[in-house]
Amino acid sequence: MTAQETEFSEPDALAETDSQTPAKAGLREWLGLALLSLPTILLGMDLTLLHLTLPALALDLQPTSTQALWIMDAYGFLIAGFLVTMGTLGDRIGRRKLLLIGAVAFAGASVVVAFSSSANMLIAARAALGVAGATLMPSTLALISNLFAVPRQRALAIGLYVAMWGIGYALGPVVGGLMLEWFWWGAGFLIAVPVVIVLLILAPFLLPEYRAPNSGRLDLFSVALSLAAMLPFVYGIKQIAGSGIALDAVIAILAGMLFGWMFVRQQCRLVDPLLDLSLFADRAFSVALIVLLFGLVAVGGTMLLVTQYLQLVAGYTPLAAGLWMGLAALAMIVGGTGASLVARVIRPGFVVAGSLALSVMGYLMLTQLGHGTAGVALAVAALALAFLGNGTITAVGTDLVIAAAPAEKAGSASAMTEVMQDLGVSLGIVLLGSIASAIYHRAIAGHLPNDLEATAREAVSDSLWAASSITSELPAGLLEQAQTAFITGLQGAAVFSAVIVSGLAVLSAVTLRKVGANVRKV
Repeated sequence: MTAQETEFSEPDALAETDSQTPAKAGLREWLGLALLSLPTILLGMDLTLLHLTLPALALDLQPTSTQALWIMDAYGFLIAGFLVTMGTLGDRIGRRKLLLIGAVAFAGASVVVAFSSSANMLIAARAALGVAGATLMPSTLALISNLFAVPRQRALAIGLYVAMWGIGYALGPVVGGLMLEWFWWGAGFLIAVPVVIVLLILAPFLLPEYRAPNSGRLDLFSVALSLAAMLPFVYGIKQIAGSGIALDAVIAILAGMLFGWMFVRQQCRLVDPLLDLSLFADRAFSVALIVLLFGLVAVGGTMLLVTQYLQLVAGYTPLAAGLWMGLAALAMIVGGTGASLVARVIRPGFVVAGSLALSVMGYLMLTQLGHGTAGVALAVAALALAFLGNGTITAVGTDLVIAAAPAEKAGSASAMTEVMQDLGVSLGIVLLGSIASAIYHRAIAGHLPNDLEATAREAVSDSLWAASSITSELPAGLLEQAQTAFITGLQGAAVFSAVIVSGLAVLSAVTLRKVGANVRKV
């Protein structure tokens, strides 16, 4: 018997064949899901943990503006680059094994982040954290597909997974703010250590091992091409989001597209590809990924703009703004858990379409945004509706993608959902940020006094952030005009989001209307 066959004969391995009826999950499987929720919460929290601690971090480490950008982006940047590789690697070497290896690396990198003594050290540690995070994301989702073979139970489990990620995402700003009150900016990252210890102790008892049967060797050339495609493309997108259109960013995006084309050609030649492109022939798989990508475009850009509104227009401190954002993010939990239950009686396509229609209402509410307390309540309520739709499309869309993939490709399919979400957020920051910025520039241009000093004129013309940094140098009323111009830009971006999400709702209702209960392909 081969080593691979031995692994499948382990008592906790899940064997699925055409002759077997999927067994319902019991207490052990639900406890396994609870255990998987721990790294899921960590992943969500690490995305937002630095949002409120960046000023204190900057005071301590004195990073340049470029270093500060990489401190924030290195984590998500490396996650996006390595997701496809790690998802497929888990299918080959064992999903539980990769999860535990990645968890140890994640805890180690978190300790280095927490005690970083220089900006470059922190950037390197955040990059390592991203590579480790790329092992956790697809492994966690793929193991859920092993734990829950019954479609209804799997859908609920994925909904709870999305809810846990939403909890982590909402907790990030809160934990960051509390750590600053009690300890130092890096203390929040040390939470990963006890979480990983618990995972290492309990995983062998609660989580099954799965390694794809007859999997070939990992094609290293495909790995190199995937990295050469993803890393420059994501880098270019993030550079445009942070600094505007520049030659290096455009070249990086074009290079990423070129290597992406080469990657696709390479996969078509391989018997056992890194990414099975035949999965895209399934309508549910392809449409779900499209909805995830463009749904996150709307949410990602809107989230950034509302964060700026709460701080620069409403005048909230970073901690208070983070609490408001966390409150809105709780709607993601409702969407994630509720969608899987509703999808039992209503077809998934209509569930997605309905939730996206509610999101459209949220984006349209943002077009009525103004100053004052009423504006804050409207912004938070609108963002909550956007998060509600996000939770729904993530839960239902992820379940559709995993259900459409054969069991041995679940890791690769899970990685694709994560890639679409990461790209969606990055593209949303670029697209909606550019729309809001262009409208702001046009709106503020007519309100700049002729005698305004050149440096002040440049700052106000650039952005509300820049204008707010020189408030004492501005004539009376100009900052309020800049705030109004910013709100006008946010409203324009909200219209763009409403149009995109309306199209996604129609697409879901039409193309997924015949998709019913998801049955695992084997």
